[in-house]
Formats: sequence, C-alpha cells, structure tokens
Amino acid sequence: MLIVKDIMKTDVITVMPETEIIHAAKILLENHINGVPVLDKSGKLAGILCQSDIISQQKKLPIPSLFTFLDGFISLTSMKHLEKEVQKIAATTVAHAMTVNPVTVKSDTSIEVVAALMVDKNFHTLPVVDDGKLVGIVGKEDVLRTLIPKNGA
Repeated sequence: MLIVKDIMKTDVITVMPETEIIHAAKILLENHINGVPVLDKSGKLAGILCQSDIISQQKKLPIPSLFTFLDGFISLTSMKHLEKEVQKIAATTVAHAMTVNPVTVKSDTSIEVVAALMVDKNFHTLPVVDDGKLVGIVGKEDVLRTLIPKNGA
C-alpha cells in the first residue's frame, strides 16, 4: 500500500504571510503549482495559499440578500462571511488571502485517504506535516502519477 511519503515532494516552495500577492501569484505560475504552504517566522505552518484564493480577487462582492420580517430586515449573509470575502478581494499580502488552519496529512497517511480528501473536499494540494513540522507537500498530480506503471507502459 502506497503512503504519502512514497509520492510527496520534499523540496517544498513556501511563502510567508507578508509576501505580496503579486509575488505569490508569480511563484504559483512559474512553478506550475496550485498551492504553497505559508510559514510564519518560526517555520510553523500558518496556512496555505492556492490559486483559487488569488482568483477570488476577481470576484464581485456578494451583496447580502435581505428579506423583511415583522418590519425588520434580516440578512441571509453573515457579516463575518461578508468581511472575509471583502478581505480576500482586497488582499495585498498572502496573510489576507490564505486559508488558515489548512487540512494537512502525515507522511504515513495512505494514498486512499488523500484521494478521498481531494475528491470529497475538492482539495488540490495538501501540506504534509509530521510532529508539527512541514516535511512535504502532495498534490493531485502526485496521486495521478501512482496510476502510471513504472516501466512507462
């Protein structure tokens, strides 16, 4: 049975929360990757920045839907959600656009579990963390490569 350690990349490209969004976008594009782990000054995983986080800047601001009830207005969009959307759209640094507390896997996690996370939760990139330290990264391409025979047939 294959585990994450068998397919993960250990030469992980990372960014810091204060990295400018434009620079982070260039890193993703130039390296043909979907996401990068975000490390704080102590080297601890602070979040993950994916292409979709940056693309959200091109979104229009969701206008809260309102309905009236007993002569009052009730918002169908929470203010916290609206605030988060505004922050992502206006992001100038990675800290504003990244996903905090990302889902991670361990190096001994089975490929089946990784595949399920990627399909069920629509994750493209998962940081690999052992004992609180980033040790690698696994993406959909890495999982896909397991389907190709080693002899290239």
